[in-house]
Amino acid sequence: NLIKGGSLENAIVVRGEAVLSKEPLRFADEFVRHKILDIIGDLALVGRRIRGHVVAVKPGHASNSELARLITREQTRRSALAVSRAVPSGDGGLDTDQVMQILPHRFPFLMVDRIISFETETKCVGVKTVTINEPFFQGHFPGHPVMPGVMQVEAMAQVASILLFKLAKTTSRIGYFMSADEVKFRKPVLPGDTMFIHAELTKSRGERLAKAKCHCVVNDAIVSEAELMFTFLDK
Repeated sequence: NLIKGGSLENAIVVRGEAVLSKEPLRFADEFVRHKILDIIGDLALVGRRIRGHVVAVKPGHASNSELARLITREQTRRSALAVSRAVPSGDGGLDTDQVMQILPHRFPFLMVDRIISFETETKCVGVKTVTINEPFFQGHFPGHPVMPGVMQVEAMAQVASILLFKLAKTTSRIGYFMSADEVKFRKPVLPGDTMFIHAELTKSRGERLAKAKCHCVVNDAIVSEAELMFTFLDK
């Protein structure tokens, strides 16, 4: 069951130093060529061209696939940082007043200062300047202020909601959380930090149900991430 359809006629079978296949090897270095093709095929999982030089020592599918995952993870991290280094200006975003025209939230629960860019209709970046005056710092924690993770998730949800409200071209509804999956908190967010909130709508059913993939970036590092689902009801 491991290799269905495999036989001595169409596969290379080796036992010790002997090749048991019906056909002889086509090349003296055929095993090396096989390993090279494995590396090329496994790294194709990255989904983009790799401009680099790969040196492999005793490679296998498991280590090849792990390398592909690491490359993909690093590319995702760098893509997130590319937006946070330069704050766009112009008509591509929303100022605080425009954000408040879309979202029903108000102080102290408005977690988005502005939207700095809309990359596409389903992807945008918001920003939140975290100050020591945030009310939650009074109790979280006295003498060691740290932004609660739940407030970071709320910030992600608000930025994602702006995307859906903008697509639906209406602000007559209120968004309600349905679920939060794959939630991870990687680094603490402290007073004085500027938090860039990335949101991308990945699925929507009409104008009332949506799913978004989000993450927050501080000082060129992802501090939190989540996949959120929410619904919209009339006020």
